Amino acid sequence: MSKTKIFFDTEFTGLQKATTLISIGAISECGKTFYAELTDFNLLQVDAWIEENILSKLHLDVKMHGQNATSCFGNDWLYKGTKQETSLMLEAWLKQFDEVEMWGDCLAYDWVLFNDLFRNAFKMPENVYYIPFDICTLFKLKDIDPDINREAYGCRENYYAMPKHNSLWDARVIKMCYERLMNVLP
Repeated sequence: MSKTKIFFDTEFTGLQKATTLISIGAISECGKTFYAELTDFNLLQVDAWIEENILSKLHLDVKMHGQNATSCFGNDWLYKGTKQETSLMLEAWLKQFDEVEMWGDCLAYDWVLFNDLFRNAFKMPENVYYIPFDICTLFKLKDIDPDINREAYGCRENYYAMPKHNSLWDARVIKMCYERLMNVLP
């Protein structure tokens, strides 16, 4: 069985214990993507910063709040729906890989929200390794300041077509940083 690295990021309603997931983006090391926007995040937790920096950068129609939509373009899956529906779509997308190793950046919230999509860590898809990996630690191990600007470090070309704080864009940046840190050619 082959192990596939999946680089992922989430956007959510704030750095608080009861935060709710707004979007999740993932990209495999071979370039297959998954992007979902949730329709049932807690609107009462949305402040001006979340509105300006996260909701304004969603790809799918923000006016669809409460409705779902699915698009699959070969290797790229786009989805808009509830947390429960998103969980089913993400699980279906993950099934194409034999074994999955999850990589993120500053995983304190992202990993908890990823697990919460499946209700808890014991109900994650069986092909997903239960230990996540973090590029912050990888930066530190390579003697690079973990607070480095990720876009400036990882982008070898002009990849500024997507805005920061979009979970799919941020997942791509995590992947590019990993590739540069490990000297892996994309």
